[in-house]
Amino acid sequence: MKFSLIICTYMRPKPLLQLLQSVQQQSWYPNEILVIDGSTNSGAALILEEQAFENLTYFHVPKEHRGLTRQRNYGIERVGENTDVVCFLDDDTELLPNYFEELIQTFKQNDFVSGVGGVAINENRWKPIEAHRKYNKYKYFQFEGFVYKEGQRNVLRNYLGLQSNVLPGKMPDYSHGRTCGFPLTATIYEVDLLVGMSFAFRKKVFDSIRFSAYFEGYGLYEDADFSIRALEFGTNVINTKVQLNHFHDESGRPDPYLYGKMVVRNGWYVWRIKNPNPMWKDQFKWHAITILLILVRFSNIVSTDKKKEAWSEALGRTVGWWSLFINKPQHTN
Repeated sequence: MKFSLIICTYMRPKPLLQLLQSVQQQSWYPNEILVIDGSTNSGAALILEEQAFENLTYFHVPKEHRGLTRQRNYGIERVGENTDVVCFLDDDTELLPNYFEELIQTFKQNDFVSGVGGVAINENRWKPIEAHRKYNKYKYFQFEGFVYKEGQRNVLRNYLGLQSNVLPGKMPDYSHGRTCGFPLTATIYEVDLLVGMSFAFRKKVFDSIRFSAYFEGYGLYEDADFSIRALEFGTNVINTKVQLNHFHDESGRPDPYLYGKMVVRNGWYVWRIKNPNPMWKDQFKWHAITILLILVRFSNIVSTDKKKEAWSEALGRTVGWWSLFINKPQHTN
């Protein structure tokens, strides 16, 4: 089974190099690596000139192809014809040595699977359940012998009866699913949503669909949109043995106001892709949770040191929510 790796990068030459060095250490190596660079400087190009990587082709895209969604589609169009699986990784990740081996084996052993995602182990906050300890059901989520301590927003959702009624990775009818991921159980879990930092799909999926033009630009939630539409071709799964680290490099991210606005508007867009005709109770819950998260973000002005960022994002979320009543996002392919 031949597999290609596409890395879309923007102004992150050092994290990109760190990722590629971890790819070099893989037990199974990609048949081709396409680096799709939207940077406005030559930092990544210079680093790749200094150190050669097998099977790597570098593209410095022009302005009209810049942005995560455009760069993903640009890379897909240049994947080899004999490729069976197309893999995507964020440029600020680092792989464990058997990442690709576990990922490709998942496709080989499960014909019904069309999409596979990995787990960022440095962000995994699941702990084994301690015997004889009592856990507050509003503050802790228990699953398969492990427990996850909920954050402020999820504790509030639990008390208000607004928490997701399905497992992590699944989108409830009112959206706003659990974002805690899964414990490291060496198990494969069926999901709706895969995270763009680490996902792969069979080539046949890309022969029929592309990443949506709606998300051109920064592309927040473009991975969720694509994952939902890819369900037409098979099942999406998270394999907890497909492991990496994700460092969330701050360079190349939008300002907090635009981010907050996109969280709401793009979140609404993805919700309606999954549930185009929600019942009134699902609509109520979606808006109630959105308002709750806005209030939580405003409260962070007092509770965190990053007061300006909290204010800007909260304002962006507020504007994004009000804008839905005037100009709803229009679905596009």
